[in-house]
Amino acid sequence: MNDVSVLAAAREVQIPLLAALLIGGCAAKAWYLVQARMAGAKKWPTATFPLGSRRPAATALCMIELVLGTSLLLTATQMWAGPPAIAVRSAVALLFGTGAGALYVLRARRPDAGCGCFGELSSTPVGWRVIVRAILLCLAALPLAGTPPLRMPASAGQAWLTLGVIIAEILLIVALSPEVSQLMLRLSHAEPCEVREVPMLRTQAALRASAPWRRYRRFLVTADPADVWREGCWRFLVYPGALAGRRVEVVFAVHLADRGTPVRVGVLDGGANPAAEPLLVSSSV
Repeated sequence: MNDVSVLAAAREVQIPLLAALLIGGCAAKAWYLVQARMAGAKKWPTATFPLGSRRPAATALCMIELVLGTSLLLTATQMWAGPPAIAVRSAVALLFGTGAGALYVLRARRPDAGCGCFGELSSTPVGWRVIVRAILLCLAALPLAGTPPLRMPASAGQAWLTLGVIIAEILLIVALSPEVSQLMLRLSHAEPCEVREVPMLRTQAALRASAPWRRYRRFLVTADPADVWREGCWRFLVYPGALAGRRVEVVFAVHLADRGTPVRVGVLDGGANPAAEPLLVSSSV
């Protein structure tokens, strides 16, 4: 096992690894967009786009990742070798290189924004680890243009070498990915809901997917809440509305749970105190 064989193994494993990252990133973005039902997230790079183009931009990026990830796998066979493989691999290198530049600009202009690389898991502000990760992925894709079609290891020693290279690269990616800590935190459920940080976008997504929202949204006069506050495991959103010719306030209470989020709603007189008796009450569990 010399240096040349290690480099050759490292070169070959880039295609499946980059394809997995692209397809996984697309899946995470798509899940987030379906849940949030908007691409205008304030903590995404699309926040720098005009409001009307944020969702199309995020959707286009997701589709590009899916197409390139799938194409990487297809062109790794003998059937699609040659110019198609070179074009796809060059496009992957360009995507990661452009992403590294965009992340650098985003860090300077919007230090509060996350990269959105893996959907909601990438909501933490962009740091140097994420930028270095994009640069390394670009460098990993650059020499792929001349890589021959993938083949099975010729010997047990080569198979173990390839496995070792894959593990080493995965560990490097994990070390440069703040998303891993976010994922582990969510899987462990270490924080009680009273102190757990829940993004506003997730609360709005849960609200707009609920039966009370569908029932009362026709009474609302604005799409954005006039007031928002949190008490323990509940987040309250107040919307001005009109009901039977009267000015009212529609107060939604959204439980900050991970799944099966219960939503309750009360309709108050426009000048009433939120603690007053509501005119109407409904709930969804």
